[in-house]
Amino acid sequence: MPHLRIASVNVNGIRAAARNGMSTWLDSADVDILTLQEVRGQDEHLEAALPGWSIIHDESSAKGRAGVAIASRTPALAARTAFGADDFDSAGRWIEGDFLLGDRPLTVVSAYVHSGEADTPKQEEKWKFLEAFGSRLGALGQDDALALVTGDLNVGHRELDIKNWRGNRKKAGFLPRERAYFDRFLGEAGAEVTGVDGSVGTGLGWVDVGRRFHGEVDGPYTWWSMRGQAFDNDSGWRIDYHLATPALAERVQAYSVARAATYAERWSDHAPVIVDYSF
Repeated sequence: MPHLRIASVNVNGIRAAARNGMSTWLDSADVDILTLQEVRGQDEHLEAALPGWSIIHDESSAKGRAGVAIASRTPALAARTAFGADDFDSAGRWIEGDFLLGDRPLTVVSAYVHSGEADTPKQEEKWKFLEAFGSRLGALGQDDALALVTGDLNVGHRELDIKNWRGNRKKAGFLPRERAYFDRFLGEAGAEVTGVDGSVGTGLGWVDVGRRFHGEVDGPYTWWSMRGQAFDNDSGWRIDYHLATPALAERVQAYSVARAATYAERWSDHAPVIVDYSF
């Protein structure tokens, strides 16, 4: 069955990724659309790393930080970066591109959620982003739309998503309030959803493609700390997602995490997430 292959990855700096072997992986991955987070560069750096690709890019307002992009074999039909309130600086963290999946319109998002830090101003920025995230999901998911949010969302939703979840319950990335946002994002559309933190809100009905595909298993993880032997021991976090509208989730053919064979072969501290969507 014909498919569109969409991959997402936090490159941890596009120039470093290009130096360390991203092109070798991409040459064999047969990707149609590639979403990137933490670009940390300018347009010319993306163009040098991805020759021949059509690229849309939202650079961070803080030089050398964040940055999101979407590279595609055919140009996006439209692109948007508007996100959240006007007084909220979301530059370099959200970009939308419109494409075609067969003969139907498809919106693809590359998102990079703040890492945050519990009980600090950094976490306040993360709360603002997650609020805006929910509002935008509600808009994108209307009318049986085909829409996909990909990227480094910096939240492990469930205990299955973090190897050492017990030791991270009070740390950014696994705080109950963060996880409760995902309870609502992924809860039954229109239903009253009680989050893991006890909060109550309305479910938005989006689908976590990785969890649906793999079921109730640990991981598969997409990020590993540089500390100790986290990668070698597969002591990771699943924080890179494809969140799809129900109509798009029904089209998933395959899902995989392109984990490097060895630590030395990695070109980012994140592994690409690759999904095939049928026409």
